[in-house]
Amino acid sequence: MKLEYFIAQRLVSAKDHKSSISAPIIKIAVTAIALGIIMMVVSVATGIGLQQKIRQKVSAFNGHIIITGYNDNNSDVSTQPISIRQSFYPAFTNVSGITHVQAVASKAGIIRTATAFEGIIFKGVGKEYQSVNIKEYLVQGRFPQVGSALNEEVLISQYLCDRLGLHLGDRFVTYFMKENNEGYNLRNFKIVGIYNSGFQEFDANYILGDIRHIQRINKWKPDQVGSFEVFIEDFTQIRQKGEEVYNETASTLDSQTVENKFYYIFEWLKLFDVNIIVILIVMILVATINMVVALLVLILERTQMIGILKSLGANNWSVRKIFLYNALHLISRGLLWGNAISIVLLLLQKYFGIVKLNPESYYVNVAPVDINLWYILLLNLGTVVICLLVLLLPSYIITKITPSQSIRFD
Repeated sequence: MKLEYFIAQRLVSAKDHKSSISAPIIKIAVTAIALGIIMMVVSVATGIGLQQKIRQKVSAFNGHIIITGYNDNNSDVSTQPISIRQSFYPAFTNVSGITHVQAVASKAGIIRTATAFEGIIFKGVGKEYQSVNIKEYLVQGRFPQVGSALNEEVLISQYLCDRLGLHLGDRFVTYFMKENNEGYNLRNFKIVGIYNSGFQEFDANYILGDIRHIQRINKWKPDQVGSFEVFIEDFTQIRQKGEEVYNETASTLDSQTVENKFYYIFEWLKLFDVNIIVILIVMILVATINMVVALLVLILERTQMIGILKSLGANNWSVRKIFLYNALHLISRGLLWGNAISIVLLLLQKYFGIVKLNPESYYVNVAPVDINLWYILLLNLGTVVICLLVLLLPSYIITKITPSQSIRFD
């Protein structure tokens, strides 16, 4: 084993390859491995990062599971009230893995200013609302104080502010239709916070304020709300938890997961998995082809050495292992450079947001990344294993080399 390793080290030493024809081919192979691992790590990190970020945004505004009345007809606007006196509120103890339940209500309205008007959905929230999910997207101000006395404070998006010409601290008038569609209710609100989620569908519609405004406009009782938003601990179990929540709620209530409500978004996200798989296959294919070519050139260059080793008593597998050790060394060099460069690129993107995205197409302003060391380790391990398994085939040519012919080979 020590002799084989020593020979392998000699095969890959700079002095040994400096004047050989295999030197440029080896450099190309190492570069291909490095570029391959860079592409794979970056594609996995950005693909998973984008999926997680979009899921997080959709869930921040809707929860993971939404419980409504059947007569709401899957509308974003609360049409009929639900009593908060439910077995699952305020704590959903019958289903494991649920972290929080919050009551909300929504009502359509129109914001009117001196120069413009916009249709909006006023989302009323209570004191148990998890504002931490939204605070990440705050660009100015703070979240409304919904836990104290009823006030006029609201959180509005930067998108609506730009279209309406509003700023932090401004007041505006909102018109809400009455339940019988006879006339309207007028409310004055004050902007205490501005958010920008980069999610056009939410930014163009939602403003957040006290749920008691909706209860008064709709003439609901204080214990009546529009729907419940349920948050779970593990998003990968959302389908299972969605079924469990549905089974544990009353027959007059319906529930759906955010995955079903925004199925077009999550179906689009699944395409990223296909893209990642295609990139992985192509990059590993390119890397293995270059390594096969490099290994064949090394074998041809060392034909005389192979014959000498065989004449000294080395069997075919021992000689093949020398070249496989050599290939492993080259792969390791490529992986070392590739990992270093890819991690530096990902860190630059994570902390400085160099690559920007169009929020209308990707729902985010900056390309998010997820630096997961387990994914990186698996990609490296998979690359090494696949390359070595493929290289077993070209190394078989060594068994066809005989000492009598190879020693005279020139």
